[in-house]
Amino acid sequence: MNITLSNGKTIPVEMHRARIVQKITLPPVARRLQAIEEGGYNTFLLRNRDVFLDMLTDSGTNAMSDNQLAAMMVADDAYAGSESFYKLAAAVKDVLGFDYTMPVHQGRAAEHLLAKVFVKPGDVVPMNYHFTTTKAHFELAGATVLEIYGPETLNTQSTELFKGNIDLRRFADAIKKYGADKIPFVRMEATTNLVGGQPFSLRNLHQVKELAAQHHIPLVFDGSLISENAYFIKQREEGYADKSISEIIREMASLADIYYCSGRKSTSVRGGMIATNSKDYYDRLRVWLVVYEGFPTYGGMSIKEVDAMAVGLREMTDFSVAGSAPEFIQYFVGRLLENGVPVVTPAGGLACHVDAARFLAHLPQSQYQAGALAAAIYIASGVRSMERGTISMDRDAQGNEVYADLELARLALPRRVFTLSQIEYAVDRLTWLYQHRHLVKGLRFVEEPPVLRFFFGRLEALDNWGAELAKAFESDFGPHC
Repeated sequence: MNITLSNGKTIPVEMHRARIVQKITLPPVARRLQAIEEGGYNTFLLRNRDVFLDMLTDSGTNAMSDNQLAAMMVADDAYAGSESFYKLAAAVKDVLGFDYTMPVHQGRAAEHLLAKVFVKPGDVVPMNYHFTTTKAHFELAGATVLEIYGPETLNTQSTELFKGNIDLRRFADAIKKYGADKIPFVRMEATTNLVGGQPFSLRNLHQVKELAAQHHIPLVFDGSLISENAYFIKQREEGYADKSISEIIREMASLADIYYCSGRKSTSVRGGMIATNSKDYYDRLRVWLVVYEGFPTYGGMSIKEVDAMAVGLREMTDFSVAGSAPEFIQYFVGRLLENGVPVVTPAGGLACHVDAARFLAHLPQSQYQAGALAAAIYIASGVRSMERGTISMDRDAQGNEVYADLELARLALPRRVFTLSQIEYAVDRLTWLYQHRHLVKGLRFVEEPPVLRFFFGRLEALDNWGAELAKAFESDFGPHC
C-alpha cells in the first residue's frame, strides 16, 4: 500500500510480515566479473550463489502466503480425482467465472496445447504483443504472429496509461486482409510483458471482444498478471475507482472464450492452467492435456501446488496483494527517473524496465544493447536482470538477425520478496553505472542455439569491456562491494 509520509513523500509499505527469510550474499566485484564470464555474459547462466538480488524474473519467485503453505500441507496427493483439484475448480468458478478448469505445469504448456488444438499452417494470430514462448509455439505450428498494438506502445517515454491496448483499426484491417477463417483467435496478454509490463484497459478489452465476436473469432486471454492489470484499471481507468479488484477481475475474465495463465505470477505458485465455459473447447483441449501434461485433475503440476493455486487465486483479489509489486515498481522507476536513468514510463507491472537503447546509445543494436546492459548491471551490483531485446528474438529462416522493437533490461520485482533498502541499493548502482556507461561496449555470440537463444546462448564482451568496468567499480567502491 502506498503511504504518504509527513514530509509529503509517498512510499510503498509492505502489508505483510516476514516470518521466514533466506540468506543472500554480495559477491565482490572480482567474483562477479569471473561469474559473468563463466556464464557467457548471459545472466540466465549465472549460478544463484553468485547473485545478490535476483531480479531475473517474477516467474515462480513470488513469496507464497502462510495460507498457501498451509494448504500444501493438507493437499490430497491422488493421481486422479484429487480433492485439491476440486478446490482449484471451485476457486476458478468463484473468482473467474469459468466452469471448466485444466491444470498444466506452466504457462507455456497451455500455449503448446492451444497451438496444438487451434493453430494450423497459414494461420495468423493477432495479439497486443508477443511473448517469447507464445511466439515460438504458434510459429512452430505454422502460424504468423501479428502484433497490433497502439501508437504509444513502443514509446518508452510515454504518458499513455494503457500501452497494452490493441489497436482496433489494425485488428479490423487484419480481419479484412486475412479473413476470419485464417484467425484461430485473438490474444490479449495482461500485463504486456515485453513492452514493459504495460496494462490494457477494460474499455479496450470490451471493444476487442465485440469486434472479434462479430467475426466469430474467439478471444484468448493470457491472465498471468491479471491481478496487476486489474490494479492498474482501478487506479487509472475512469469508472473503476470504486470497483473492487475482485469485480474488475471477474469482468475481465467474463470476456474471454479461453483463459490461460502461468500460475507462477499472480497466483504465486509453480504451475498454470486453462479455463473456459465452452464444453467443446474443453473436450478438444483435454484430449491432448492427457498426452502432454497428465491426468486432468493434476495436469503436470504437483498436487501441493494445485492446492496452493486455489488459495492464490482468491488472495490475488485483495487490493494490497494486487498492488504490492506495482507499487514497488512505481517507486523504483520514480527513483531512477530522479537520477536521470532512462526507464520505461509509465511504470508497469512485473518489473522496472531500463531502456538500454537510450542508456547505451553509443552502441549499435547489432551489438546487443540490452544484453550488454544486463551484464553490466550484474558486474556493477550483483543484481541479476534479464535481457529483453534482440537476444530475445530468434533469427529468421535465412539466418538474418531480427531486431527487437525495444532494447530493455528487465529488473523484475517478485511479489513480497524485496525490501525498500534493496531497491535503494539497486537505484544507487544503476545510477553509478549510467555515469560510467561509456565503459560498456557490445557483445557477440560464441554459442547460439537456433530457438529461444536467450536461455542458453553464450556471448563474449567486445574489447574485454567487463574487466574495464570492474576495474572502475573497484576504484570507486573498493574490492569487497
